[in-house]
Amino acid sequence: MSSDQRRIQPRKQPRQVRAELTRQRILTAAAHVFGEHGYAAGTTNRIAERAGISIGSLYQYFPNKDAILGELLVRHLDDGMAIAERVQREQLPGPIDQVFRVFIRGAIESHLGEPRLLRMLREQAPQTNELLEKVERMKRSLDAYMRELLDGHPEVRVADTETAARLIVTTVELVIHQLVADHEPVDVGRLEDELVAMLTRYVKG
Repeated sequence: MSSDQRRIQPRKQPRQVRAELTRQRILTAAAHVFGEHGYAAGTTNRIAERAGISIGSLYQYFPNKDAILGELLVRHLDDGMAIAERVQREQLPGPIDQVFRVFIRGAIESHLGEPRLLRMLREQAPQTNELLEKVERMKRSLDAYMRELLDGHPEVRVADTETAARLIVTTVELVIHQLVADHEPVDVGRLEDELVAMLTRYVKG
């Protein structure tokens, strides 16, 4: 592990319920503080005050705000994966445009946080090897799921379903993350409609 990676590792992995609740309270407080004040002004003192704990207690869990932001990114990815897994367990509708709507709606749901915080997670959160591996596992899972959907749907006319699946998953993730976290966020209902229309036209040829 590099010195940079050690710097952003949480100090304590809670084993007791009370300790885990404190850790989650810190992360929730940090999300609010970063969203309200930005990263530079989102100090650990402000985070501790918002969480209702001492600064010393905060440092028992996280060495600095880089580590806190990194954990917020991990939580964001975990929440997104939980939503994706829930969508994959659902009984999907028949028409391909409605299948895409379910998939896109889940992706939008996972990004409906504070736009300013989403921008920071994208632009400033530290990227550890563990985090990059988590992202890659998530992407492989979604790619495989989407390819299975395309291969089994009678309306799909695209020939190369492997490439199409990767293209769809990447496009949905990048577009939603970019536009929901934009300085002038797009209306999510219109975003959903346009993405559904775009992907439907693409796979039906």
